[in-house]
Amino acid sequence: MFVHCCHCTWCQRETGSAFALNALVEATRVELLAGRPEIVHTPSLSGRGTQIARCPGCMLALWSTYSHPNLLFVRVGTLDNPNLAPPDVHIFTDSKQEWMKIPPGTLSFPEYYDTSRYWPPESLMRYRSATR
Repeated sequence: MFVHCCHCTWCQRETGSAFALNALVEATRVELLAGRPEIVHTPSLSGRGTQIARCPGCMLALWSTYSHPNLLFVRVGTLDNPNLAPPDVHIFTDSKQEWMKIPPGTLSFPEYYDTSRYWPPESLMRYRSATR
């Protein structure tokens, strides 16, 4: 639906990097080819926590769920071709690393943003359908 590059300090801590790159995808569009992920519950700024699905063998983070179990925040780096999913938006840039330069003209916000203003109509329709 949309790809977030999140620069919040929680994502920095959980990834051990400067940001997390997540593609929002309906759970029904993700097919497990083998095994079953291990779900790890972690705290979050909202207080609701985050559920991170990890490979039980290597513990690689595959996706997270936040507010709705039908929406997965798939880690773009785990895709066969991550170049096909560049960030649509950079969020929580107020806490990004100073050395991280966001290209001029790139959609970015100091915190979160109003998805209804920036997502394509098809993505909004998919989101609404997934969260009913």
